[in-house]
Amino acid sequence: MKYPLDAPLKILLDIAGEKFKVHFEPVTAGGRTLRILQISDMETYVDKLAEEAELSGVDLPFWAKIWPASVLISHYIQSLPVRPGQSMLEVGAGVGVSGLFAAAHGFEVVISDINPEALLFTQINILENELSGSAQVRKVDFARDRLKERFDFILGSEILYIEDLHRPLIKFLLAHISRAPEAEIILGKNYKRKAARFFKLAAQDFLFSEKTIGCRTKDAESGEEDVERHLCTIYRLKARKQVGA
Repeated sequence: MKYPLDAPLKILLDIAGEKFKVHFEPVTAGGRTLRILQISDMETYVDKLAEEAELSGVDLPFWAKIWPASVLISHYIQSLPVRPGQSMLEVGAGVGVSGLFAAAHGFEVVISDINPEALLFTQINILENELSGSAQVRKVDFARDRLKERFDFILGSEILYIEDLHRPLIKFLLAHISRAPEAEIILGKNYKRKAARFFKLAAQDFLFSEKTIGCRTKDAESGEEDVERHLCTIYRLKARKQVGA
């Protein structure tokens, strides 16, 4: 389904509310807090999907989750200096957490996904957080699409879990990262999710570094910390052509 993403916030919220029970959840990174639209009862929604699909072929709504890796990337982005006109692209963005924080920090951001509901939620988040001047939402399938521009930074959180997409993702990144020496790709994933094949393929075209960081999540209702601990790995990639390697 295609949603009228140019509609006002109230109309988009009404559209989302017709399909899901939703609420805004505060997410903080680098001392900045944004309100992110969430499905209120994910378990009930998944059960409903299973019933509709007669217990087979359920398309789980991974796009709707706030991934710990996206919050860690958001923290990292807040430490980056911003020059006027610097651009970012978030791919496979889901609800767009990292891209939203990048826009709030001063980057010009395109937040992209292939899922129509993800685009709807992201546009609502852009409007709710008054970021329409620095962020835009766009439907992008990185396995097939090519855009007309390159970006100073490309972000991706938990986009490495499908091996069949590794090679097309690498080609997409090469086609859209700026040729400037400081241009950088930032990817994040749960430490336990292995992506050895991606980095084996990527080593032909990219130099990369990695850092594994621990983080804690808060219970959305009580606000209590230490509900769950995560280990996430953040990767920074530069195209070999950028650095003359």
